[in-house]
Amino acid sequence: MRNSIGDVIHGVSLLTDQDIYLFREGSHSRLYEKLGSHIIEHDGVKGVHFSVWAPNAKKVSIMADFNGWNDKSHPLAVRWDGSGIWEGFVPGVESGSLYKYCIISNNRNHRSEKRDPFAFYSEIPPCTASIVWDIDYSWKDKGWMDNRHKNNSLSAPISVYEVHLGSWRKKQGDNGRFLNYKEAAEQLAQYLHDMNYTHVEFMPLTEHPFFGSWGYQTIGYFAPTSRYGTPQDLMYLMDYLHQKGFGIIMDWVPSHFPSDGHGLAYFDGSHLFEHADPRKGFHPDWKSFIFNYGRNEVRSFLMSSAMFWFDKYHIDGIRVDAVASMLYLDYSRKEGEWIPNQYGGRENIEAVEFMKKLNLEVYKNYPDVQMIAEESTAWPMVSKPIFMGGLGFGMKWNMGWMHDALDYFSKDPVYRKYHHNQLTFSLCYAFTENFMMSISHDEVVHGKGSLIDKMPGDDWQKFANLRVLYGYMYGHPGKKLLFMGQEFGQRSEWNHEKGLEWYVLEHECHVQLQRWVKELNYFYKTEPALYENDFDSQGFEWVDCSDSERGVMSFIRKDSPNKNSVLVVCNFTPAPHNNYKIGVPSSGFWKEILNSDAKEYGGSGQGNLGGLESSPLPSQGKYYSLSLTIPPLAVLFFKQENA
Repeated sequence: MRNSIGDVIHGVSLLTDQDIYLFREGSHSRLYEKLGSHIIEHDGVKGVHFSVWAPNAKKVSIMADFNGWNDKSHPLAVRWDGSGIWEGFVPGVESGSLYKYCIISNNRNHRSEKRDPFAFYSEIPPCTASIVWDIDYSWKDKGWMDNRHKNNSLSAPISVYEVHLGSWRKKQGDNGRFLNYKEAAEQLAQYLHDMNYTHVEFMPLTEHPFFGSWGYQTIGYFAPTSRYGTPQDLMYLMDYLHQKGFGIIMDWVPSHFPSDGHGLAYFDGSHLFEHADPRKGFHPDWKSFIFNYGRNEVRSFLMSSAMFWFDKYHIDGIRVDAVASMLYLDYSRKEGEWIPNQYGGRENIEAVEFMKKLNLEVYKNYPDVQMIAEESTAWPMVSKPIFMGGLGFGMKWNMGWMHDALDYFSKDPVYRKYHHNQLTFSLCYAFTENFMMSISHDEVVHGKGSLIDKMPGDDWQKFANLRVLYGYMYGHPGKKLLFMGQEFGQRSEWNHEKGLEWYVLEHECHVQLQRWVKELNYFYKTEPALYENDFDSQGFEWVDCSDSERGVMSFIRKDSPNKNSVLVVCNFTPAPHNNYKIGVPSSGFWKEILNSDAKEYGGSGQGNLGGLESSPLPSQGKYYSLSLTIPPLAVLFFKQENA
């Protein structure tokens, strides 16, 4: 039974003068502790302190289930300091209360009902109220947190499984509903373990009105979506994954927000969070608003959101969505549809400064996490330190490699010799950034088909092509990311309304592909030569990148002390090659560790009988060589025994 709800008590504040100073300066990184709704005790009485930023408001009041959604009974008072923050304490309000802010604007008395931008929890969409919520949780992941610097290091193996939680797996016998946070915990952790992944990346779990946006039209920058449970349920999922040894990356969207009336758009009857001019404030592709990165209070809001997920949900990294759309003022715009910066250029100087400040703040507080940019252009030094002139991210998705590789593999092998450079070009710039090799959800939606569907040839060739693509990807310098379903060759394009096609694992070819990815992950994370020098050119050496006629590519990966080397040989054609000479740096027995053409992975069973001795016959600039059998559409991994 609820306590008796009292009138608003004004003059109670969680904000200090220092808070206001930092907020207005654009450097407050924990506003969520002060703004929003907080359960506190005042003069011995428990209740909730409400506060909201609405500088253009004439009146702000709380509409809630505890006052019959009356927009007059509980008015807030504006602070005296000119910050534009309205606040008040309401005795008797408890956790679980539903509320909104009713805002009457100075602009023609414009009236709106808004969710709390700092709410920790919200009603399940399409309902739109915020919920008063205590987000305390007793974490049990100390073992992970104390040592995660080792697992999140740039010199550690990072193999990421990208997941859309609502469609990863449906609950059997319950009208096919998606799993909630708690139900997903054990199943997902077990699958990550079985498949030898090191990290999971969740597509946005922040609250979003439209399920079909996959979370990228974020409306709750401090609230996990309630579709899958409570904030504590999500904390349980994060906690469980950590206890089982898996890192967690979360997608975060500071590039744009939806125009839904209860959200951030036109919040106080003015363009508060977004630019007023649509040439800077409206995104033509996504029909959504763009944050005003030049407004200090907006920078404090976004920075606080990022820090919130590290502080309260123990995440290990953030993948920042659509960075390119933030960097360029003319992104996806025609001439005349954008406004140049103060120097006449196309760079969004304010967004650049925001990203630098954000990365500095995150790494200052959490040096054991990673900030990852989804950036699709040639903007220089995205993942380089700020003192060097970079943006300060830890890693960047290698979108160029992904586009080139998928375009190459979509071609009939007979034509591939004319496009060999699409696979070698990525090594010309591989060490200019700290790259993550990503084949994400974006490649299997909007009519693009599934990965297996992109591969040419009959069914055997399709699977062989996919195996060699994955092998080439895991041998290539850079951390790894695969979207869910790609690991077992889902036949259909991904559909967020449906679960993955787990039923295809009734067929051996899909089981064999899944086994190949499992073995790749295991070899990758246990072989330092494949990950320690991902971002150092000394960890990579071509053997032969020029045999386009036969579609063969070979290179060596090396660990930090250069004691261990892994030879990677790829054949991108369906023609096998016998007695193919490959140069190697030393004598001895070279063990064939992995062969994608092995029968256990669905191949034809050709190979090198577990390995072979090198001969003192120079080849390709090396003093020794191997005479290999290279199977069709296959990748081979060799390691010198006892090296």
